[in-house]
Amino acid sequence: MSSKGIKVDNDLKTKVDAFRERITGEAENLVADFFPKKLLELDSFLKEPILNVADLKEIHSEINVKVPDPIILNNSHDGVDVQNSRKRKMEDGLDDDNCQDGPKVFVMPGGMIKSNGQLVDLIERVKPEIRTLIEKCNTVKMWVQLLIPRIEDGNNFGVSIQEETVAELRTVEGEAASYLDQISRYYITRAKLVSKITKYPHVEDYQRTVTEIDEKEYISLKIIVSELRNQYVTLHDMILKNIEKIKRPRSSNNEALY
Repeated sequence: MSSKGIKVDNDLKTKVDAFRERITGEAENLVADFFPKKLLELDSFLKEPILNVADLKEIHSEINVKVPDPIILNNSHDGVDVQNSRKRKMEDGLDDDNCQDGPKVFVMPGGMIKSNGQLVDLIERVKPEIRTLIEKCNTVKMWVQLLIPRIEDGNNFGVSIQEETVAELRTVEGEAASYLDQISRYYITRAKLVSKITKYPHVEDYQRTVTEIDEKEYISLKIIVSELRNQYVTLHDMILKNIEKIKRPRSSNNEALY
């Protein structure tokens, strides 16, 4: 195989052609069979009790942090106590370089503070669905890109449909990836708030804020599942409606393809 000075080894050409055929078979099966099955599966998922909680209080997770007893200080002895503390450090062979003051860390009676178990279970079901959509979109996108013919003047209406299809697939991929970022941000935000609760257990607003972000994440997860279903519907419908132009963008099908 050669084209004006560029020579491709016949063995490599055979392997590339086999790759193209494999991608074509996978992508056509995805559009015709996998996409409609997956959208029905996600539609059923949306009807499950786990995504239809009537009262959001059911998904709340209690944070067991004991509020310490108040400490009464006598200001008249503060100075003496500080001096005695420094004296004890010197007698024990410790100085300020070895003993650094810092925020107090409370030991949790029950050990680790657990995440919201119900939301973790739901997230573990949703994440594989997000990853699957990204992977399948990538396969279909590659297939359409391989069908784009060489650049020529005129008769490019079909090519524009191919490019719009690729752009839509790329958009879906990006949106799905953003769902994974959203889940990561939820965990990070919640962890920071729980850390604040352990440091300031007497401030009720921190605990209320954790409850609020748990409820927000639950609603967001339901929306994500709905969006995943809608994206499968949209892609399936868009590609089937334009399948002739996607597979044969020009009236003459004798052009060499990329």
